[in-house]
This record gives sequence, C-alpha cells and structure tokens, in this order.
Amino acid sequence: MPPPESRPLLLPQNRKLRHLHGIYLRNLSFVRPRGHTIDDTALNKSSSKFEAFRDAPQLHHALSSDNLRPKAPRRRSTALAQATPVTRQRMLQFTIDGRAADVFFSLHCEDEDEPVYISEMKEHATNFNFQFFDLNHHGPSVTRSPVVTIKIWANRTSWTLLLEDTIDLRSLHFIGTLQNRKFPPNGLIFHLADGIYSLDVPRKPTSPKDLPPLHTSSYNALMKLATLDTSIQDAIATQEQLTAQINDILEKSPHNETPAAEEKVKLANKYVAYELRSLKAAEKRREELRESLKSRREAITQGRALQNKLAKDVVDATEHLAASKAVLAKTKEQIRGQRRRICADLGNIYQITPCPSGTPLSFQIVGLALPNTTYDTATSRGPDDDLLSGALGHVAALTNALQYYLSVPLPYPVTPFGSRSSIRDDISLLTDLNSVQAARQRDFPLYLPRGGSTAAQYRFDYGWFILNKDIEALCASQGLKVVDIRHTLPNLKYLLYVCSAGSDEVPERKRGGVRGLWAGRLKGRISSAAVGDGDTSSVGGSRRGSTDSEVLSRQRDELRRAMTVREGAESPVDNDHNGNGGSAGLPFDEVKVSLRTKGMRESAGR
Repeated sequence: MPPPESRPLLLPQNRKLRHLHGIYLRNLSFVRPRGHTIDDTALNKSSSKFEAFRDAPQLHHALSSDNLRPKAPRRRSTALAQATPVTRQRMLQFTIDGRAADVFFSLHCEDEDEPVYISEMKEHATNFNFQFFDLNHHGPSVTRSPVVTIKIWANRTSWTLLLEDTIDLRSLHFIGTLQNRKFPPNGLIFHLADGIYSLDVPRKPTSPKDLPPLHTSSYNALMKLATLDTSIQDAIATQEQLTAQINDILEKSPHNETPAAEEKVKLANKYVAYELRSLKAAEKRREELRESLKSRREAITQGRALQNKLAKDVVDATEHLAASKAVLAKTKEQIRGQRRRICADLGNIYQITPCPSGTPLSFQIVGLALPNTTYDTATSRGPDDDLLSGALGHVAALTNALQYYLSVPLPYPVTPFGSRSSIRDDISLLTDLNSVQAARQRDFPLYLPRGGSTAAQYRFDYGWFILNKDIEALCASQGLKVVDIRHTLPNLKYLLYVCSAGSDEVPERKRGGVRGLWAGRLKGRISSAAVGDGDTSSVGGSRRGSTDSEVLSRQRDELRRAMTVREGAESPVDNDHNGNGGSAGLPFDEVKVSLRTKGMRESAGR
C-alpha cells in the first residue's frame, strides 16, 4: 500500500480494468438514501402551509437576568443503565446483527454476458476487505475497458442485490490509504496498481512539483507498438478462427474407431496377462498355505498328543509328589545330621582348646598353639617356628575337609601337607610376571621360611591371610559374621560349634568300612573277635579320647567286646573263621584288598 504522501502513477485516461487489483466495502448499510429537492415544484403548497407563512411572528417579553430559569436538562436514554451484562451483550449482539450481513460482489463489462469476476463470500461483517484478483487473463475487450459495473450482493435472511453501480475508473479520486478516512454508507474503495482510489471521497489538493522533463517515446515508436499489438490481436483471432474450422472439420469427418479399438484390445490383453500372472501367484500362494495348514494341523495333533501325555505324566507325578517331598525333606535332614556328626568328628580329631596360658582368644589346635592378632613376624622368630607351621598345617587340613563336607568351594585352594602345607591364589592380578613365573608365584607357603628372607616372610604372611579369608568364606556360607579374620582358631571353633549344634540325636555312621583297614586281618594282625563290622574302626576313632594310652586302650577293648556280643546275637558265628582270623563280621565278601581308597565305603546291605 503506498504511503499517504504518494502521488498516483497512472494518468486518469490510462486507468484500465487490467489495473484493478482489489475492492473494499466500508460501512455496510441497508437504509435507502433520501435525496433533497432542488426545484420549487417539489415544495409543499398546501393551504395550511400558506396560512403559516402569512402569520406574523409574535414578540416575546425578554426576561431579565434575575428571573432567568436554568435550561431544562437534556433528555438522555437510560434504558440500559440498570441492565445486566447479559442484557447489554444481547442488545449489542442484536445491534450488530441488524447491520452485519454476508456479502460478495461481481464485476461485469458491457460486451460480456457473464461476470468477469466473482469474489469470495465474507461472512457477518460491516467492513469488507476482499481478496486481490488479476483480470489479465481476459481478452482485450475486458482488460482495456475503463468502465466496469459492480454488483454488491448481501444476505441477511435471503440473498438480495444491495448495490449496483457503474464505475468509470477515470473518474476515481486518489486517496492513497484507508487510515484516517471517513467513508459514506456502502462506500466503495478501489485498489489499483498504483494505489487506492475512491469515488465518494475527494482527493486532497496537491501542489504540482517542478520536475525536469523526462524523455518519453516518440510518436513513431508508439505507432509501431500499436501496430504490433494490432498484428498480435489479429494473429490471435486468426488462430481462434483456424481452431474453430479444424474442430468443425473433425466433427463432420467420419470417425475411425479401429485404432482406438486396437489400443483397447492391447490394453485388455495386458490386463488379462497381468491377471493370469496374479492368478498363478495366488494359486501358488494358496497351495503354500494349504501345505502350511496341513503341517500346522499335524504339529497341533502331535502337540496335543504330547500335551495329553505330559498331562498324564503330571497326574502320575503328582501322586508321587508328596512322597518325593517327604523323601527330599528326610534326605535334607539326614544330610544335616551327617554334617553335624562329621563336624563333631572333625572337632574331636582337630581339637581346638584354649591355651594353658589363659590369654583371651588364645587357642591351640591338637596341642599346638596358634597366635592371632598378637603375632609379630619381626619379634616372634625362634625355635617355635616348626610348631607354628604344624598348627597351620592342621588348620589347612581342617579347612580343606570342611569345604567338601559343607559343599562350599574355597576361593583360595588349599594343599594340606602337614607342616609344609601351601595355599594358592588364582584370583589376584600379578603384574610384571610372565605366565610361567605367575603360575609359580601363585602358591604361597603356610610355614615359616628358613633364612629370614623378607620376601619369603611376606609370602608366608599373605598365605596366612588368604587362609583366614577361606575360613571367612566357610563362616559366611553358614550365615556367620566374622568380627576379625585374624582370629584363625576362634573362627574355626565357632564354625565347628555351629555346624555340629542341634537338639536332635546325632545319627550313627553308615555301616561299612575301608577295605584297606581289613588287610591286617588276613595277615593275623587282629583277631576276628575284635572285628564286628566296618563301623568299629571308624566309630572308635571318632569318639572323644584322652592323651593317656591306657584309657584309650580300655575304651577300645570295651567297644570291641560290645560289638562281638551284638554280632553273636544277630547271626551265628562260623568257628572256623573266628578261630583262625576268618571273615566273621565283615560286611563284604572276602577279596584281595589293599590300602587304595577306591571304594572306601560299601553298603552294608549288599
């Protein structure tokens, strides 16, 4: 939109319909305009009017300033003073509905039967800004015309022609802008290529500007352009005439439908071939689906048969489930009892007792004292190094046995070998060593080194430390919390005490024996009366005894006599075997035996 100070670029005689780009409508009104007379013949000439003209005006007494009354207040409308907001909104909406409407316009030219342009419809408003349009696609009779007829159509209850006006674009006044302008009812504003024009609003007078003359085209150039335009229009008309003649000739000539029919046949053949291919693919897919359904039915049948079989197996297994659970509970209880007995036997074999010195948390294993936190490698070197190594050997043997009986693998494997036991660390990361050196350096001694080497002393201390970690792992498997892992013997004694504790009676040993222990009977080392069954040697060795050899011999003799009496009561004794070292009381057949551990325990029921 050009600024208000701009001037029109088109001269009035050059304004054509092709320059019109848009139309605005302001102050929509449905009130018919009332005209005023300009002729005396339209005056009212009734007798009453003439009598009124003859009456002389009456003189009124002029009032002084003392008795002048104040003017009566002007009457104002206070109908909505006490109204509610809903009522005010309703009245405002009623007022707007009385003036607003749906509007569109159409443009018409003199030589055209149909409208050259029909605008879009704007809904429910009083001021309308219609969309811009372009009329250059019409012929010269439209684009070169300076006169246009505009029709405004409005709809409140029905569509009616609100305004019809013929506009000469050469008579428009340039206003430049829509702002700060007062337009009459149903005012039309035209947007041309160089600005905004109106017919009802006069333009503001502008002073001419003194500009230097500009060189324009000459008369001959303008005539050449006009001639060229005329030639172009003649060529266009000739083209349209030839097109019409060709169309008439084509309509009058007989139509040959053979090529079209051939094309249709070719197209139909293509469609048939395509449908045949689709049919073959569908049949192939159908056969595949049939095979798939057949295989699925077979799989479903097999699955149902297997399901029925499994259901029957489940029913059969359910019948034995209670018995299996009872057997499982009984087996677990037996395992618990056997572990209690084994731990009690290990406690009797590796007796852990307080030291005679009476120091708190100071214990000895099999009579060999083993220090705890009070041990100092720098000050405790002396002639008791072998005793310390022997005590650690017993601890290693006990720890190694507990890992099998408690079914707890040790993180650091132990190699029990008396006072020369060792322990292996396969977990820690050893740096700066090749594979051979690392494999050799992972074994740590559980005995004090000779010669006082610092590195050897460190390896001994580390071996003792990871032995304590093994004991901690065993305690953790039984739910025990270790306060200080350096208390080796207290932790072991606590573990054995917990594992052997229980209110039930400790079960007896399983009948059987070690075959190698009976080899002496064949050589006459022991008498047949002293051997009742395989339970004798193991039971006698697992009972608590004294260091006094006489007391131990007396207990062994009493046990042997009791076993002999029980064996004689249960089954007759073959005197031939009893008399010369036979196989009386053996739970297995007499075969050649050795001290090999293969088949250590045999079932007494075989």
